[in-house]
Amino acid sequence: MSQTSKTFLCISNFFKGGAFLTALKQAGNKVFLITTEKLRDSPWPKADIDEIFYMPGQDLDWDLEKLLFGVAGIMKANKIDAIVALDDYDVEKATFLRENLRISGMGQTTGRYFRDKLAMRMRAKDAGVLVPDFSSLFHDEDINHFADTVPAPWVLKPRSEASANGIIKVHNKEELWQNIHELGDNRVRYLVEKFEPGDVYHADSLNLDGKPIACVVSQYLATPMEISLGGGIFRSANVPYGSEDDKDIKEANKQVMKAFGMKSGAAHTEFIKGKNDGKIYFLETSSRVGGAHLAEMVEAASGINMWAEWAKIEDAKVKGLSYKLPKVQKGYAGIVLTLSKYQNPDLSSFDDAEVCFRVPLDYHAGLIVRSKNHARVRELLDDYAERLSQDFSTTAAQEKVKKFH
Repeated sequence: MSQTSKTFLCISNFFKGGAFLTALKQAGNKVFLITTEKLRDSPWPKADIDEIFYMPGQDLDWDLEKLLFGVAGIMKANKIDAIVALDDYDVEKATFLRENLRISGMGQTTGRYFRDKLAMRMRAKDAGVLVPDFSSLFHDEDINHFADTVPAPWVLKPRSEASANGIIKVHNKEELWQNIHELGDNRVRYLVEKFEPGDVYHADSLNLDGKPIACVVSQYLATPMEISLGGGIFRSANVPYGSEDDKDIKEANKQVMKAFGMKSGAAHTEFIKGKNDGKIYFLETSSRVGGAHLAEMVEAASGINMWAEWAKIEDAKVKGLSYKLPKVQKGYAGIVLTLSKYQNPDLSSFDDAEVCFRVPLDYHAGLIVRSKNHARVRELLDDYAERLSQDFSTTAAQEKVKKFH
């Protein structure tokens, strides 16, 4: 296959992936970006993007037919070699375009395993991967059987939303059916799952030719769902290397990537270690770099920029080249992050030498720390969480999901 410049079309409804776009350009490629009109003024690395195309509205507002015709128009003068979705919500758009324009890469069926939480669970279960008990909401008898045989509490989860968006926790059968009735026809877009108490982990991996070649395992010290349902300070830190948790999560992640058909690229996958039985249960996955600045945390610990290395993998696959992973460091890092009551919070008092990154978002207060000592990272996260909670933190009511993917 030719090793000359290739043309990449990237899609992102959110401002992210600058390092990905830059790495593609540095590899000598032509880089196009499709994003929302709302992000026209965002600081994209424009010197590394050949042209940016804007769609009206955001995400679900996009007209897929217009998107298809627009990309087909671009292809009249440019042979597109690869289409890359930079965010969860862009996966469907990318698979739709690939299928219609016959461009190689993840198709719509495989794409569902990385977007549809029901498809994920069914596929994982069929492959022998442990998952919490669950049921679709298609058939009333199945729902009643689930409620009568699986101990509460349960969670109703939107099948294709990201993070903890739209999750509803229920505590008995009456409450379950009340919420299902309130969903109306949208019940088809939800599933019900046993709320499995335990510690939640995430595996951030780079994959090549069907195998994870790098994987950093971290533990949420306050999970996205806990924060979404009750407020709190988001925290995560990578676990000790070679520990039982590290080994068990990496093995479970390998099983999921194989079962779901992940060939090459980045993935962010979540697991729970059951409080009652100590077993590792699969929760969900995505074919992207972790959000909420987890990519920066992973880089602080490992020295691996997930965005840039993902781009290099995509470049190598399109050009038929071999890819070599840089040396992975074995340091420790953690993130602490909260909504802030101040637009630009003054975090200058958080001045420990281990601070390596400050979250640059309005109305957010967050920092990343790194150290060769795992205990030191956890100590700082606990201290910073308490201080942020006292002086900066605020909460926002969870919005109900009105439009569904």
